[in-house]
Amino acid sequence: MFSAGTETTATTAEWAMSLLLNHPEVLKKAQGEIDAHVGNSRLLGADDMPHLPYLQCILTETLRLYPIIPMLIAHESTADCKVGGHHVPSGTMLLVNAYAIHRDPAAWMDPTVFRPERFEDGSASAEGRLLIPFGMGRRKCPGETMALRTLGLVLGTLIQCFDWATVGGVPKVDMTEASGLTLPRAVPLEAMCKPRQAMLDVLQKL
Repeated sequence: MFSAGTETTATTAEWAMSLLLNHPEVLKKAQGEIDAHVGNSRLLGADDMPHLPYLQCILTETLRLYPIIPMLIAHESTADCKVGGHHVPSGTMLLVNAYAIHRDPAAWMDPTVFRPERFEDGSASAEGRLLIPFGMGRRKCPGETMALRTLGLVLGTLIQCFDWATVGGVPKVDMTEASGLTLPRAVPLEAMCKPRQAMLDVLQKL
């Protein structure tokens, strides 16, 4: 449980930061939202999360493109059924490819493009758009709420407190994926950061 709740969260945060470095306009928009709703006199907290919808859109879009468990935890059919016209007998082990579903052009417009704005109007619900990074139904991941809250705090604090850039002025971060049960980056993320001038007073008090 400790491994499942830490490595997955850290890796998702790494993918989110990689995407933000490749899309500085999204990073600036997120900073603007945090500055407007939280300000520069304190660090954001858990109570601020409901008031930062664009930050939530970034997390949702990150989990769509890079679901941390690309092949969801295996389940077993308890009764004979038909799925997509195929007979599935009782006792069959079922594997769901969330990665493929999240990038299916039949369900998503420009499926490989990082566009947090696709979630801004609230129309892209989990049930309606097959967004299943934590699974679905009664057996979905019980840590979903905690993971989203933790990711929001981690990513939000990094955005609020620092300005970010790629190492050596490289125009784009390499987004190559490695293989495994989870979805790690092939090369660990390296980035340059410096404290934001507006947050210096807060950071000096920590």
